[in-house]
Amino acid sequence: MADIDTANLVLVNEGKTLQQALFEQIRERILCGSWLAGARLPSTRALALELNVSRNTVIHTYDQLLAEGYLVSKAKSGFFVAVTPPDKFLTTIGSKSPASQGTNNSPNNGLFAPGVADFSQFPTKQWNRYLQRHVGRSSLLGTQDLQGLIALREALAAYLTSSRSVECCADQVIVTSGAQQSIAIALLVTQSASTTRPFLVESPGYKQVVKVLDLFNINYDYVTVSSVSGLDVDAVLSSSASGVYLTPSNQYPMGCSLNTDQRLQLIEWAKRGKRWIIEDDYDSEFQFDSRPFRSMQGLAAHASSADQVIYIGSTSKVMFNALRLGYMVVPKHLVARCLEVKDALSGDTPSQTQAALADFISEGGLVRHIRKMRRIYEAKFQVIKTKIKQRFSGDWVVVSQGAGLHITVEWRSKVDEVLFANQAEQRGVVVRPMRFYRPEQDKDIPQCEGRNGAIVLGFGNAAIDDIAPSINQLSILYYQLLNDLE
Repeated sequence: MADIDTANLVLVNEGKTLQQALFEQIRERILCGSWLAGARLPSTRALALELNVSRNTVIHTYDQLLAEGYLVSKAKSGFFVAVTPPDKFLTTIGSKSPASQGTNNSPNNGLFAPGVADFSQFPTKQWNRYLQRHVGRSSLLGTQDLQGLIALREALAAYLTSSRSVECCADQVIVTSGAQQSIAIALLVTQSASTTRPFLVESPGYKQVVKVLDLFNINYDYVTVSSVSGLDVDAVLSSSASGVYLTPSNQYPMGCSLNTDQRLQLIEWAKRGKRWIIEDDYDSEFQFDSRPFRSMQGLAAHASSADQVIYIGSTSKVMFNALRLGYMVVPKHLVARCLEVKDALSGDTPSQTQAALADFISEGGLVRHIRKMRRIYEAKFQVIKTKIKQRFSGDWVVVSQGAGLHITVEWRSKVDEVLFANQAEQRGVVVRPMRFYRPEQDKDIPQCEGRNGAIVLGFGNAAIDDIAPSINQLSILYYQLLNDLE
């Protein structure tokens, strides 16, 4: 056992004897865990010399600590911190001082929290078997391919080709630490030389994109997405912007999609002006009202225009958020530059989870899980939609399509959406106000000035039996707030 460093022992005359002061300092260090059980103390002679006190002071202090059970003495070896401290102080051992306590900043993933999948349905045992298959492989313990394991890139290329009509090869696939890193890489690569022309982002839209743009001081502007007409495609087509970020399969948070004609117009706009389309294929796997549209990347490739499209996807919704694995499909001429940026941001991606995911995809586990979850999420969507209609009788209108893991509702009353969301959370129901997704300069515009109240409810992690009671709670709260305004 290691020897104890006593350099931080300082005896100060505060109305106590030296022996009493030394006793209290040693006891305090043992009780708070600074001196570990079994650690050896200095000899009485060495500590006396270090503290410039008489040896008898140290001897009497050690004797008192021995008598009270804080130390043990071993013949010809010295004094050691007792493995088992005195019983009356057991509650003190291991307690954390205020300075050592951390803050838990985990988000509230409670009922109706947006963007959270149904983890109870994930095949955890099967996934753990895949992990165990690769955890002992010494070849995966060192630095790996920056672009991602070839087995995973090949599996992703095959999966995307069959499920989303993406046209790519494994050498165009880059494995990332989630969609957020993919977005950062895409923006840094495509926008670094285009500071004079703004880059377009959806409004309301995905806040994480704006965070990247702000962090790297990239010039940007907004394009409106409404509950009535969806993305303002004409505004994009008339813009001289350097590119646009889109969630065309299920726009987040408005829940609308771009049809094939709109997608082709935007692809032609990008091709004609050498602009970029960053396609975040968010929620494309979970479409309930209709079959999903072909990916913009696939359409662009068919029109020989894929050189202006970067395709982004992740495993957060189809598997689980904590996996932190995403991917991007980039034009061949951008691969090297994207890897330079990834290398600067993070280096390679954890290899064992990559290998497990490659097997999960190639052996059919991912497709089977998606098919099962599509049925489950559709059932939840129908329940929540029906209960909203029953409880609100038209006062709330569902404006989002049948897709994904969230539902968006609007109301025309003056009930404040932020106040409503805050009070709902106090009742154990997490909803997100639409103001959360709007540009900072628009957040102070009152709802009464041509803007409906709106919230987003995520039903992915909601047990189907909890949906109806929770909608009942929300209706009671809404009408209470409405009555308070009258």
